[in-house]
Amino acid sequence: MTVDETQADKIVDGRFLEPPEPFLLTMEALDTIRPGETVLLRLCREPLPLYRALQLNGYAWETSCLDDGTFEILIRHRAE
Repeated sequence: MTVDETQADKIVDGRFLEPPEPFLLTMEALDTIRPGETVLLRLCREPLPLYRALQLNGYAWETSCLDDGTFEILIRHRAE
């Protein structure tokens, strides 16, 4: 499933960045969204450590892997 970019309020393309830059940019983007808004993160590998940080900070996410190996993670505030 490819995420339609129009579903995302912010996009972080971390495919060509070195760690921890994608993580830092994602957390900065999450600090700016309101409930109901989303951040789309694109990476070349699945960000397993990020999931724990998202869980601890009250976010929900959906992960999909595209045919080219890109991981797309659509992140939003967890519903109360």
